[in-house]
Amino acid sequence: RRNDRARRKNHVGGGDRKEIMKSGTVAVVGRSNAGKSTLVNVLVGEKISITSPKPQTTRDRIYGVLTTEDYQIAFEDTPGLYKAKNALNSRMQREAVSTAKDCDVILFVVDGHAGVTEEDVATAKKYCSLGVPTVIAISKTDITDKNRLPENLLAMSETGADEIIPVSARKGKNVKELITVLLKYMPDGEYVFNPDAVSDKSEKFMVGELMREKILLKYEKEIPHGVAVVVNEFSRRGNGIYDIDLDIICEKPNHKAIIIGKGGQALKEVSSFARESMEKFLGAKVYLKTYVKVKENWRDRADLLDQYGYGKKD
Repeated sequence: RRNDRARRKNHVGGGDRKEIMKSGTVAVVGRSNAGKSTLVNVLVGEKISITSPKPQTTRDRIYGVLTTEDYQIAFEDTPGLYKAKNALNSRMQREAVSTAKDCDVILFVVDGHAGVTEEDVATAKKYCSLGVPTVIAISKTDITDKNRLPENLLAMSETGADEIIPVSARKGKNVKELITVLLKYMPDGEYVFNPDAVSDKSEKFMVGELMREKILLKYEKEIPHGVAVVVNEFSRRGNGIYDIDLDIICEKPNHKAIIIGKGGQALKEVSSFARESMEKFLGAKVYLKTYVKVKENWRDRADLLDQYGYGKKD
């Protein structure tokens, strides 16, 4: 873990090392659509991970860094847990498990609104058995039936977790309390990341994710899950405008036709939607070019998974 921390410190550009009371990593795990990314974004206070109502939104391990004068917590948002159906899914599942094993605390997020299932309990038990302090957050309490919360708490009490806390990321309920609980299990230490850093991911990575987020929100069925976004150009002019050129990779010719839409209208709409988010994120004007390409079965091709950055460090 010490070597991993040194690598991450160098990755974000280092910074003055300053002794603090607590410093460590929290692996945020749980089923797809449990609310992990929304919770991480709220905990950090910045948009670190893209969000959508669809499963498989998060594909990479992403650090979101919360720093104060007294502590630094690196939240590692991981892909949702579900049965792997292709090589991409398998890589994502391995990423989640390896992250949990190499952290200081596991934060297992379960969807309280949907209700705790036997699968949730069984999966949480597996993580609790790894020998890493484990905290369970029962999410979405703002939209959960009040009569269901005691049932959820009782079910998760069988997992062997060190702490269980109900939260609402969107309403901010018990978020500060969750941080306090996590700090109980954090080791004493010093800054691992530059104190000014909020993520280990580059701006180039994030603009690609913002494009994918808008595709997830706009298109239905299988199309969003069969899409990858590859950023070919990410540069800034002297006048501050960003030039971004990216490819939207899909698996079938008919998917390409749907993404583009009649007269290119669908692609124009989703690109405009993404450009607005990119400009907000970058704080500057963006000149965006998008192209749609077909790479059949790319999610099962190791060479393309490597090329598109899945399983590799940003």
